[in-house]
Amino acid sequence: MGPVIDVRSFRQALGQFPTGVCVVTSVIGTEKLGVTISSFNSLSLDPPLILFSIDRRAASLSLWMQAECYAINVLSENQADLSSRFSRPLTNKWEGFACETKVGHGVIIPGVAAVFHCAPWAAHDGGDHLLFIGRVTSFQSFCDRRPLVFSQGRYAALESGSHNEVSWPLAIHY
Repeated sequence: MGPVIDVRSFRQALGQFPTGVCVVTSVIGTEKLGVTISSFNSLSLDPPLILFSIDRRAASLSLWMQAECYAINVLSENQADLSSRFSRPLTNKWEGFACETKVGHGVIIPGVAAVFHCAPWAAHDGGDHLLFIGRVTSFQSFCDRRPLVFSQGRYAALESGSHNEVSWPLAIHY
């Protein structure tokens, strides 16, 4: 067993790394699932894989493990309220909320910055979380919408203005 780490300090240190905010959705039978995540990452370009994690204490975890597809909705900067809505263990997350459900694609939230439609690829132990790896089957990106950002325990927005162009592929990939 390794050294004892102060959980609060660890979380604060992790908060120094800004992340995007997503709501991952699916449908099991007639039940819509939705949970806020900030643990979304690209994993592979070939095949196109993403990963996210869900807390093992989540009441809906067993349903997520049954999902045959899911949609990763990348929230836009004006959707902090949706992040809060789907971060709580409420049974009425979808009440009064208009959205589009597509067979084989999950639930699509309107106004997002991007959405990735995925099929399950693998699930792995991640300590107090379960890691889900999804194979991207299709996606949409809306470049006119800026993503919602979470950093240091609060929501933030990207500054508008000039951005330095980055040549691809990045040197860090090699």
